Amino acid sequence: MKAEYDFSQAKRGAVIPQTGKTRITIYIDDDVLETFRERGDSAGKGYQTMMNEALRQYLEKVKQPLDEDTLRRVIQEELRAVR
Repeated sequence: MKAEYDFSQAKRGAVIPQTGKTRITIYIDDDVLETFRERGDSAGKGYQTMMNEALRQYLEKVKQPLDEDTLRRVIQEELRAVR
């Protein structure tokens, strides 16, 4: 080990920068977290990976266009509200 090190050009931050992911702090209910941990252990995956996949599936489901029946129901409700 050297007696002195030159840190004049040093930068703070992660040793290996992450791309495409962001570290956050979030509060999750204990039972939900425990369920994801158990399922992750059973599936051989990390619980954070499983939570990410679940969120992704939800977002895909939500962004799907309205089906014909839902659209008809919404239009009928709006027409009733106008009358």
